[in-house]
Amino acid sequence: MPNTSTTLSTSAQCPMPYAQKLQDLMQQVGISSFKALSRAAGVSERQLLRLRQGKLEQMRVDVLLKLSPVLQMPLNELIATFSTVELLQEKVAPTLELLEEIADLRKEYQRSQLQLEQQREVLQQELQQSSLQLLESLLLQWPTAAQKAQENPQLPAVKIVPLVQKPLEKLLQAWGVEAIAPVGAELPYDPQLHQLMEGTAQLGEIVKVRYTGYLQGDKLLYRAKVSPLRES
Repeated sequence: MPNTSTTLSTSAQCPMPYAQKLQDLMQQVGISSFKALSRAAGVSERQLLRLRQGKLEQMRVDVLLKLSPVLQMPLNELIATFSTVELLQEKVAPTLELLEEIADLRKEYQRSQLQLEQQREVLQQELQQSSLQLLESLLLQWPTAAQKAQENPQLPAVKIVPLVQKPLEKLLQAWGVEAIAPVGAELPYDPQLHQLMEGTAQLGEIVKVRYTGYLQGDKLLYRAKVSPLRES
């Protein structure tokens, strides 16, 4: 029968079999206390206590990933240092494989994000360039037309309107945008496509378009603003 006093004495003297190993590693990297290690790695002192007690299997993987660079020790060596042979054979190998897969997935995700960002920038530049080409006549001629209008207030507006209208029509056509109805059109009221500016109107009642609306394919962009014909 074992001596009870001897057993208790041994347990009291060595409650944390891995504490000295951890202290040695800390000393090598210039960390003076467990509290300082806790702050440097961003892990709780409770997790460090488990490590010192040899309870690595109860620790989360992310905690070990934080401790590894701070202690300047590869993860597999850290696990080997604070684990039993059985733990290494049964648990560490698959865990390391999983960590490698996670690291590869993280790298692949970062590469994909970078590629998407680069593609987004390229598409944005292409969209801007194509839009500028469609608006070329407006960009080149509008400043001159505006200056002429300032110099001669009597200049008929009808001469300036095409400078804006034609490039805008080209741009809308390129983007598949269609007007619901031209300004001044009289048509049956449809609350899905029309917005009353004043008064009331029943479904199908004739209204007059004041501001045109737009559709892009089946998607409604802006409803046309209308007024009841009887109040126009």
